[in-house]
Amino acid sequence: MTSSSVVDKPPVRRVAIFGGTHGNELSGVFLVKHWQEYGAEIQRTGVEVKPFLTNPRAVKKCTRYIDCDLNRVFDPDNLGRTVVEDIPYEVRRAQEINHIFGPKGSDDAYDLIFDLHNTTSNMGGTLILENSRDDFTIHICNVHMIYYGYINNLLHLQTGVEVGPQPQGVVRADILDKMRKIVKHGLDFVQLFNEGKEFPPCAIEVFKIMEKVDYPRNKNDEVIAIIHPKLQDQDWQPLNNGDPLFLTLDGEVIAYKGDCTVYPTFINEAAYYEKKQAFVKTVKVNLTAKHIRSSWKP
Repeated sequence: MTSSSVVDKPPVRRVAIFGGTHGNELSGVFLVKHWQEYGAEIQRTGVEVKPFLTNPRAVKKCTRYIDCDLNRVFDPDNLGRTVVEDIPYEVRRAQEINHIFGPKGSDDAYDLIFDLHNTTSNMGGTLILENSRDDFTIHICNVHMIYYGYINNLLHLQTGVEVGPQPQGVVRADILDKMRKIVKHGLDFVQLFNEGKEFPPCAIEVFKIMEKVDYPRNKNDEVIAIIHPKLQDQDWQPLNNGDPLFLTLDGEVIAYKGDCTVYPTFINEAAYYEKKQAFVKTVKVNLTAKHIRSSWKP
């Protein structure tokens, strides 16, 4: 390996940890509140780490959101909206967050954000990648798998830490501990990188979202079939043509029809009923990252 094949990247100096983006996903809420008061375990040399409660009104009411889903309004149109009296609370909050930790895409933006979420689905610990071509985040995922044993890497257009299963408005000690370890290992990686440790080329297997699948519905747009027992809790497991998907209340089995194996996840997620989503279909793909090191020299 020659030095010319190593990619120099700037050190990570500011990291944010978001909890309560959805106010009833309580692992992140509890952790962020704890770290705001007792932050020693998340502090790393040379790095500013800021725990932040993103949707305090929703947290107070223990509801997913007040007016609209905060996690869906960080787009340029909403971030650029004029602030008027009747603007949705979460849109105004997204603008405030973007001002504090951004602006998004600018040189002043925080280097890394861990956005903590829970799911009612049986997804285990899942890292949601913002960018499938970013060497740094791919290396974080790779190191997580070495340290922690298993992490499902979900390739999508947002970044986050998703841990479940956990009911809405409930805290489970095992799920909170899993989330805590993911964040701490991520911060350990940042410190090692900043201190000059080099990370050689790596390849990881991830799940790429292909399609969102709705429940069967009648002419009145009402759900008429539920997740089949053989699919329930089988997140990340292979789904093949002919496998059962849904079960009507009359006992009819609705099977999967597809020409390739897919890997469903977010199965029967409680928050996604309103979004008309029973699960998402993913496929396995491989991502590669180059040899990286910090460009900072002591």
